[in-house]
Amino acid sequence: MESADGQQRWDTGSPRRSPLDVIMSQIRRKCTVSDRKPLVRLLSRTSDRTGIPEDNEMETQIQNSGFTEPALDSERDAGWGRVCVFLQKLGKKADSQSLSLAHCDLTTTDLLELATLLQCLPLLEEVDLSWNKLIGGCLHALTSHLQYVGGIRTLKLCSCRLNTDDLTALGDALESVPLLENLDLSWNSGVGGGALQHLLGKLPPGLRGLHLVACHLTAPDTVALGGMVSVLSRLSVLDVSWNPLLTQKSVVDNVDGGFEKLAASLSHATSLTALRLQACGLTSTSLHALGGSVRRLPSVRELDLSCSKELGGGLTHIHTHLSLLTRLESLDLHLCSLTHRDLEVLIQVLPSLTALTDLDVSSNKEVGGMVHPLVSALPLTQMRHLPLNSCSLNEESFTALALAVPYLHSLDVSWCKVVGGRLALLLDALQLSVILELRLSSCELTTEDLQHLAAVCRHGCLSSLRVLDLSYNSLVSNNGWATLFTAGGLGSLEDIDISLRPLTSGPSAAWLPALVGALPLLPVLARLAVQRWTFSLQDKRLLDHSLKKRGILLEWDLTNQDSRLEE
Repeated sequence: MESADGQQRWDTGSPRRSPLDVIMSQIRRKCTVSDRKPLVRLLSRTSDRTGIPEDNEMETQIQNSGFTEPALDSERDAGWGRVCVFLQKLGKKADSQSLSLAHCDLTTTDLLELATLLQCLPLLEEVDLSWNKLIGGCLHALTSHLQYVGGIRTLKLCSCRLNTDDLTALGDALESVPLLENLDLSWNSGVGGGALQHLLGKLPPGLRGLHLVACHLTAPDTVALGGMVSVLSRLSVLDVSWNPLLTQKSVVDNVDGGFEKLAASLSHATSLTALRLQACGLTSTSLHALGGSVRRLPSVRELDLSCSKELGGGLTHIHTHLSLLTRLESLDLHLCSLTHRDLEVLIQVLPSLTALTDLDVSSNKEVGGMVHPLVSALPLTQMRHLPLNSCSLNEESFTALALAVPYLHSLDVSWCKVVGGRLALLLDALQLSVILELRLSSCELTTEDLQHLAAVCRHGCLSSLRVLDLSYNSLVSNNGWATLFTAGGLGSLEDIDISLRPLTSGPSAAWLPALVGALPLLPVLARLAVQRWTFSLQDKRLLDHSLKKRGILLEWDLTNQDSRLEE
């Protein structure tokens, strides 16, 4: 009866079909189901299949239950496809967790399109839109969609010409990304001038890195920054380098003591490991304000006070506090006009800095006469970087430096004329070290110096060297350059610079064949600088042919080429 009723309903609903039509219809239905690729099957490929039915069983269940794929999966696939197309248009590859679009010349239209795609990237953790200057002024188009990517941990918006409206929009949207750990707004001059106040009280409490390099921060911004830092208990890195107005009082804004308030707030950032104040116009007074807070930062490992020419004479205000930073690994004081007294108090502090590995006092002329006591106070066995370029080294200090060389990973004595003719002293010490960088720019090196260097290379003592800077050494003969290139032993070299001084020139024909012949022995070379050397058309073609398949960056002065280069 049931069969008869069913047959009656079939007959009334559609025209009668032959048994062959029914069989063919079933076959087509099975093929259609087997061709489907549901999400469950995709997931089963990457799992251990525990508790997941086999494919055939799954298809049977789907067929018997009349299951059809949810529209949500199709929408998700379509959305991911749109993301891939958008990124491919910009020459980028799609990544569900990282969105890197730096230097992509993004327009306002691109930003609007990107904003609509955020809902297709729920797993996103890192966003980098740096160096896209056309998106400044319209950041709201993106921030209004940040609720779709609440798991973002890193947000970089360097050099995007952000303005006050952008900072306001960003501040309003930060509550949508509570897991944010790193925020980089560097190289946006519009962030300064009071705009930073729009982020006050809105930064996530878990923020670990705040980067505001070259943001034209002024006294009002310094006050706002102090308010931020005082409540960011997990802050690990604070970089406000290249803000020369940071320490200046503002008469226009009627703000006094902005840096003092920032310095005082640092005492609350007990998790701080890196404090970078490079080129911030620090003075003796600034160090006095900073000293009291520095001593309350037991976790600091990196302290950068460099490029502040008014700082000279101020170390006396901070040296007793520095001695308490027993975890300090890197101290940068280069280009600070350090006085003889500054160096004396620094030498007194160094024995307390038992974790120190990097000390930069370069570009301070007074250092030249105090290298021996400086080296004697350092924990030499763990020192890795001690640049002394532009330090007016004399013969005695040059000899004292040799005591530290065996432990260093990089050696920079550029712009020290005393090196010329005495390089062998340092090269003998290098044979006991694992040196990665050797910088000897403008040292008046001689042909004999290059021959000594070639001998050290030949014996394999510089097999780990990655950077070799021999620029501005015009006293070296063509034979000296050729000897170095044919020596071998530089298999790890990535960067070499043999450029001549500006307003000078020299023919390359004598040593170029040796360089070209050495290129196969330099498998990881990425940059070759030969500025101010002249090349004939034939030599240029020879060098181009040797480099074009290697992807090596060639830096040369095209305005100083041999006239025979012209076709």
